Amino acid sequence: MKVSDFNYDLPPELIAQHPLAQRDQSRLMVIDQATGGITHRVFRDLIEYIEPGDLLVLNDTRVLPARLLGVREGTGGQVELLLLRRIDLNTWETLAKPGKSARPGRFFSFGDGRLRAEILEVREDGNRIVRFHYEGVFEKVLDDLGEMPLPPYIHEKLEDRERYQTVYSRAEGSAAAPTAGLHFTPELLEAIRGRGAETAFLTLHVGLGTFRPVKVEVITEHLMHSEYYSIDELTAQRIEAARTAGRRIISVGTTTTRTLETVMRDRGRIEACSGWTDIFIYPGFEFRIVDSLITNFHLPESTLIMLVSALLGYDHTMEAYREAVRERYRFFSFGDSMFIRSSRFKEGPNHDRQA
Repeated sequence: MKVSDFNYDLPPELIAQHPLAQRDQSRLMVIDQATGGITHRVFRDLIEYIEPGDLLVLNDTRVLPARLLGVREGTGGQVELLLLRRIDLNTWETLAKPGKSARPGRFFSFGDGRLRAEILEVREDGNRIVRFHYEGVFEKVLDDLGEMPLPPYIHEKLEDRERYQTVYSRAEGSAAAPTAGLHFTPELLEAIRGRGAETAFLTLHVGLGTFRPVKVEVITEHLMHSEYYSIDELTAQRIEAARTAGRRIISVGTTTTRTLETVMRDRGRIEACSGWTDIFIYPGFEFRIVDSLITNFHLPESTLIMLVSALLGYDHTMEAYREAVRERYRFFSFGDSMFIRSSRFKEGPNHDRQA
């Protein structure tokens, strides 16, 4: 398939620039995985589609205030650093703008010198390796000086930083939010458990590769970015118990889906582990564990819409996106949601998983 097969017409005014006042009041498109049939609801109505025994798996990563605005020492030139990946206690891989000024040996100052950045290395991909100098605890300094690294299509200022975090976020390390989870409230999660369903939490730290365009023509030639994941023992036990019992596993977000399918591919079962995944899921992919998916509406020609197409089917996916445009859904990170619903009865870990 070609990348252009995943293009669609999106009026710019449908790109959500801010979150709704209430998380669970976003719209929810419920799609039957088998037929492609569509129902229009509100996200809090998700509870009506949850069945006893279901397991919802969610990504508890927390977004770092990873955007730093400062000046070059000696000249006062403006600079922006975006933290991508921690290498050790004080060393990070970053993006720097403008790149020409961020050369090895140069220093940049943030917060009137409260935080200083020393450029150590320029990587082949243009990213900078930076050592930070500060007093106290780095996370506290970053929390005071950093800004949320909102996606490039959001142009309005975010008044409340917590609205770019899920209510269950815990493990700091992401450069972007796992946006499918932004619709949940503590009350909705409790109601889901009250229906006899379970929740389990894993971690995948979302990288900026999420927003990078696919630049090849044929999708199989695309090289995926790599992201760090971890699954603890309790979560592994809950997921494996649900899988072996044939219960429905509902993945909240593409990041959760990539983690679960990576572990199943590499280990054949879900167990406590951590590592890096560059799995690329596109039509033709055989899902080994994920039955249903809660996700937002994604960028045209992105790897995320390809993942959705792999589970829902290409034709159903593109029709769902056309319907979302017709019905004036809100798109992308602060936008509305879809629930790809499977209601298949299963007979344990070896049941048929046609996608």
